[in-house]
Amino acid sequence: MKILLLSVRTDERAAIEKWGDRHPDVDLTTAEWELHSDTVDQVAGYDGLVIQQRSQIEPDVYPRLHELGIKQITTRTAGYDVIDLQAAADNDIVISNVPAYSPRSVAELALTHTLRLIRKQELVDQRVREQDFRWTGLQGSEIHSLTIGIIGAGRIGGTSARLFHALNAKVIAYDIKPNHELDDVLTFLPFEEVLQQADVICLHVDLNETSKALIDAKALELMKPTAYLVNECRGPVVDTTALLAALKEKRLAGAALDTMVGEETFFNFDLRGQELPNQDLIALREYNNVIITPHVGFYTNIAVQNMVDISLDDTLAIITGETSEHTVG
Repeated sequence: MKILLLSVRTDERAAIEKWGDRHPDVDLTTAEWELHSDTVDQVAGYDGLVIQQRSQIEPDVYPRLHELGIKQITTRTAGYDVIDLQAAADNDIVISNVPAYSPRSVAELALTHTLRLIRKQELVDQRVREQDFRWTGLQGSEIHSLTIGIIGAGRIGGTSARLFHALNAKVIAYDIKPNHELDDVLTFLPFEEVLQQADVICLHVDLNETSKALIDAKALELMKPTAYLVNECRGPVVDTTALLAALKEKRLAGAALDTMVGEETFFNFDLRGQELPNQDLIALREYNNVIITPHVGFYTNIAVQNMVDISLDDTLAIITGETSEHTVG
């Protein structure tokens, strides 16, 4: 069996080698390039394909993969919006993802972002760098006095809820399919009520047609002017133009963003000394009540190992005629 892993980062190689040591009968090849029209022919001769990329796979790639005998694509991520599921199905290609590589990794960043926001840590850090040690404007809030609103109480959102509950915050949540196993740590409410009541809104939804621009101007108007927004899921879930307007008009206390629309042009790039390629990023960086991190919610030792292990386990299962519980489409 020959499996090709694409877009492999240096930090993934140790995890890949560990998996390979446990499966000596599988030939693993790693590459740094993405799957596109101009690279698809390099997939020839492989039985399985594992990807992790931020740009769309072109329509002509799928029939070519079919011609090359590729029967599956597994992505080492939870998101799979770079893949056209219908085009894959039309060419007999099974798609799978890694829906829960480490719920704690993202949930813990949501907690970290929340604590930094409610203690005004960005402003504190800025002042200290400037040798301004005054307290004025730095009064924070204690988390047990706040209501945390979780939008999307699945694996990650549920884990976030348990972390916040452990710190004695009141937790409310909205989910299209409420998981009542979480009733001991949160209360499910309608979407609008969560927005209206929460002091912090944490986003943990999948990206799909119903969640694009879920947090738009109307949603932001429902939030308290003293509330914070934390986005740990996908950039398009938030209407950035509406968010910037709310920040400018001080209808929102602040935001923490681990993901943004257009992030593929700047996150995980060294842009020191260069002009930034995204006007929204430039605008958001002007606010000392906005935290921006470069989509690192997933980026922990445990999560990276799980992403590699689960994706390779699923690839091997599918190409050997078995099934995976992580297929999508």
